[in-house]
Amino acid sequence: MKSLETRIFEELNGFKGRIGLVIEIDNDQIQVNSLEVFQSASLIKVPILIEALRQCENRELVENDPVPVLKEAIVGGSGVLQALSPNVRLTVRDIMTLMIIVSDNTATNLMIDLLGMDAINRFMRKSGLKQTELNRKMMDFQAISQGRDNYTSPLDMIQCLKWMTEGTVLSKKSQAVALEIMGYQQFKDKLPAQMDDRLFVANKTGELPKVEHDCAVLQFGKKTAFVAVLMDQLEDLQAGKQTMNQIGKHIYDYLVK
Repeated sequence: MKSLETRIFEELNGFKGRIGLVIEIDNDQIQVNSLEVFQSASLIKVPILIEALRQCENRELVENDPVPVLKEAIVGGSGVLQALSPNVRLTVRDIMTLMIIVSDNTATNLMIDLLGMDAINRFMRKSGLKQTELNRKMMDFQAISQGRDNYTSPLDMIQCLKWMTEGTVLSKKSQAVALEIMGYQQFKDKLPAQMDDRLFVANKTGELPKVEHDCAVLQFGKKTAFVAVLMDQLEDLQAGKQTMNQIGKHIYDYLVK
């Protein structure tokens, strides 16, 4: 890991903005500002997915149950539901999937309604996510103007990723479902941008003005890497994304060497 750490810190030399990251491989970690709190942007959808799967396990929610997507529930931003015919009916599993793979904001808000915002926050607190909070729905700019936003940290995101492969928060079956959904991710222009199909990649991005995030489970043979890179205060979004690309490439090279 020392050689990877050297490359990562070389990459961060002269970085313009604030960055927090954790890279964990074989229980060894590289950390930079790992406990710093950032606006979560769409990374908040990862713990929401985990709580959805947990509620399905407990039969508080049923994956195949239909969910009506009413016209009044549609919001803008990322996603596809806003482009479909109104009053379409999807399953709970469909909603979970769209929330992750195309970061659908309408699907996320529907999932928050199904799970309950309080229940999501209770799960996160009980499970040890100390810097992660869900305080608003997606595209709720009024909430932001009132000082209510969603937050997380690099270390909390690593914990969420690890629940997809180990631990007792999710059953083995639900862990596999979480990885499968994350593996269908359509936005791969950050950490995975310079990776090829020799790696299994399960990732989730997030962005806001001056913010670029990505987190990923990367698997190559028997090696697994958990990665969370959060950036804000960016003067140049493209430069931030390029740094993210290079971090991903260094991790890729380390895993496949």
